[in-house]
Amino acid sequence: MHRPSYSRIELSDPEESDHCSSFFLMEDRMGMTVTSGSVTLQKDDRNLIGISIGGGAPLCPCLYVVQVSENGPVANDGTLQCGDEITAVNGETVKGKSKVEVAKMIKTVKGKVSLTYNKLHADPKQGKSLDIILKKVKHRVVENMSSATADALGLSRAILCNDTLVKKLEELERNEFVYKGLTEHTKLVLRGYFDLCQVYRSFGDVFASIGVREPQPRASEAFTKFGEAHRTMERLGIKFLKTVKPMLTDLGTYLNKAVPDTKLTIKKYADVKFEYLSYCLKVKEMDDEEYTYQALQEPLYRVETGNYEYRLILRCRQDARARFSKLRSDVLVKLRNFRIMHDQYKTKESFWYIDDNVSDIISKNIL
Repeated sequence: MHRPSYSRIELSDPEESDHCSSFFLMEDRMGMTVTSGSVTLQKDDRNLIGISIGGGAPLCPCLYVVQVSENGPVANDGTLQCGDEITAVNGETVKGKSKVEVAKMIKTVKGKVSLTYNKLHADPKQGKSLDIILKKVKHRVVENMSSATADALGLSRAILCNDTLVKKLEELERNEFVYKGLTEHTKLVLRGYFDLCQVYRSFGDVFASIGVREPQPRASEAFTKFGEAHRTMERLGIKFLKTVKPMLTDLGTYLNKAVPDTKLTIKKYADVKFEYLSYCLKVKEMDDEEYTYQALQEPLYRVETGNYEYRLILRCRQDARARFSKLRSDVLVKLRNFRIMHDQYKTKESFWYIDDNVSDIISKNIL
């Protein structure tokens, strides 16, 4: 368990602002550490650096990064993260300023802007509380509900429903069931066909033996040809089996490796998605709590002491979003590859292609 670390925060007393009096609170970092630094960023074409900020006067003693936009200057640079405190813009301190004032300070700078910051060194495991775990469970339960059921229970499905990637898992399982049945049935058919080939061979040997012993030339020739025809069907049947066996092996690889691997990736994606949504919900709940206290004009301890708990959840949400985006990309790639393999097995030429001569003899003489 981390030992709380504190430092003194000076806050103006709004009721005695005329006398410039102040009082002090202890900054509660919840065992986390901070280090200072600065970064210079080139603004994009819209004169933005790609962040949203929170905190600031009059309630919070510090300003911090709330969200980092994807592919923005801050995201591409990688120095600043959610939860990090901004202490100065182009060397001008932001202490005592509101988030609106700091946003204007950043916007007025053209081209490059320099930000001084206090980096928050947070362990994501510290933010994975029992509350987050319970939220994940709730999301997982709600995901499997119909809209009517969720509404009846007073649960919001929000952006959880209609996730096409998760629904692909159901399609994947159905295809797996169908192909497993096809594989087992094919194995039985091929085994039966192999036994039939052995019967053809036995008949061929018997008729050839009769042909050799038959004293009449025409009868001997007929039995010999009849025996050779059965032996030919046995040889062509074995050729057919050797042609089909690699295809059946490929289908086994598809079922035993490609399908389980894709299913596992989708399940991991779903789990990370639920975790990300849980942090999103936690952030919203903490925002609502702040708005409630503001409306009541009551102080909120965590905000007045640096809002480190909130900043920790922001960092956890950012990390969860990064994992979510990566796994989503992995799922899309594997589903695309899966679709290619699936289409290959659906085509007649790739799955049941055999030599024309073999096909003709089997269709005319066997089937």
